[in-house]
Amino acid sequence: MTKKEIAIMIADETGIKQIITKKVIQKTLDKIVDILAKGETIELRNFGIFKVKARKARIARNPRTGETVQVAPKKAVVFKPGLVMKQKVK
Repeated sequence: MTKKEIAIMIADETGIKQIITKKVIQKTLDKIVDILAKGETIELRNFGIFKVKARKARIARNPRTGETVQVAPKKAVVFKPGLVMKQKVK
């Protein structure tokens, strides 16, 4: 499912123009990215929690050559689904 398909479904259900719905969805996603870029946590009740986790530097192995490689520390976005989402997806 694409963002456009979601916008069409919401527009059909609400009666709001598709272009406005698509802009609202895009602005929402942009704000989520901006907030996560600041390192903050986003909690959307009954949907889930987005947060940034720091990954430590580590030594890994190239599976093709067997050579060890130093992997730099990095930040990653993690998502924990909310209770309602867990129940509906089951």
